[in-house]
Amino acid sequence: MLTTLKNAFKIKEIRNRLFFTLAMLVVIRIGSQLPVPGVDRNFFSEWFAQQTNSAVSFFDAVTGGSFLNMSVLALNINPYITSSIIMQLLTIAIPKLEEMQRDGEEGRKKIVTITRYLTVGLALVQASFMAIGFGRQGLIPDMNPLNIITCIVALTAGSAFLMWVGEQITEHGVGNGISVVLTINIISRLPQDLKGLYDQFVKGKAPATAILAALIILAIFIGMVVLVIILNDAVRNIPVQYAKKMQGRRNVGGASSNIPLKVNTSGVIPIIFAQSILTLPLIITQFAKPTGTNSVWAEILNYFNSNKWCVPGQIKYTAGMLLYIAMVIFFAYFYTSITFNPLMVSDNLKRQGGFIPGIRPGKPTSDYLNKVLNYIVFVGAIGLIIICILPYIFSGVFGADVATTGTSLIIIVSVVIETVKQIESMMLVRNYKGFLEN
Repeated sequence: MLTTLKNAFKIKEIRNRLFFTLAMLVVIRIGSQLPVPGVDRNFFSEWFAQQTNSAVSFFDAVTGGSFLNMSVLALNINPYITSSIIMQLLTIAIPKLEEMQRDGEEGRKKIVTITRYLTVGLALVQASFMAIGFGRQGLIPDMNPLNIITCIVALTAGSAFLMWVGEQITEHGVGNGISVVLTINIISRLPQDLKGLYDQFVKGKAPATAILAALIILAIFIGMVVLVIILNDAVRNIPVQYAKKMQGRRNVGGASSNIPLKVNTSGVIPIIFAQSILTLPLIITQFAKPTGTNSVWAEILNYFNSNKWCVPGQIKYTAGMLLYIAMVIFFAYFYTSITFNPLMVSDNLKRQGGFIPGIRPGKPTSDYLNKVLNYIVFVGAIGLIIICILPYIFSGVFGADVATTGTSLIIIVSVVIETVKQIESMMLVRNYKGFLEN
């Protein structure tokens, strides 16, 4: 990885792309400190200190602290991510959108445009809920229409600006702009989390205890990173053979290839879906602020709160983690089923004269791909679950207060690996161009 970056800086075009990306990231970090006009920035610091649910912690982690600072980037790119997921699901459900997706570059541009408008719409709705809901609780000291509208416009504009920055990084930077923006937000919280672990488990302890604690924390962190890398790169290759045929006086075809099926086919999407559903009751309750205390409802909410999981004195709430695990497995299969169609792959192979050795073309090929896919999706889901629940176990048993969860780690490692591959492909293309020009 370091060798790739070192070689990349020797090439002017790629060096300019890297500097452009760094400049955009600096702009993002500056924007995360700019306050929304007319709001009390101390409100969220005091409000956050009183929270015991996990939804707020995770949201603040993926926004890089912008939410806690109540900056103009408080909503961050969450509306864009939600819009992208909605569009992916709608593309399967609405034939018109599916037709657009098959229209090539022109169709994809139309889908991107729709996603942008949907992003602005969602940002506007979320900003309105935040301005009105939290404004009544003290976020906006002077609750008048002008201040409320100013807050809504600032938050919506901030989210739209980040979407634009992500697109600029994709076009003029290292690529994967939205993922890079999300990753830098999460990474910005790592020093704070590491300091918290140091203060809690190392600082002030006896030398032997401090060294042992530091080694355990380091081993867990390295082990999770290695597992994420293995899970990200694991591929099951399905061999494909193409039949020979006569073309003029020559035999063509007969080549062999592979269908690469990623073990973690759905990426981090199952975790995002599962976490979104589990935290939704907590977020709605927090915004609604119902009058009176309903002990039954409060008890139910504890099962959805990951901060209550694996706590020795409250082990019954760990049942919520079992629900979380079941949801991750379900969404892994669900998302894979809408993004990979074995029947379509089987038909394409048949048309091109390809076949899987030992498997007849047509339905037997489709059934075989389904069988293999079901197996590797389960393995991938188990890998995701291990990575995700380890921080919850560590937090529950030892009381570690860490905002960077397994989900965050998966995003960081996956994006870093993908960005390095993107840089390598740029270097490879440039080498080919240089060879052709010579």
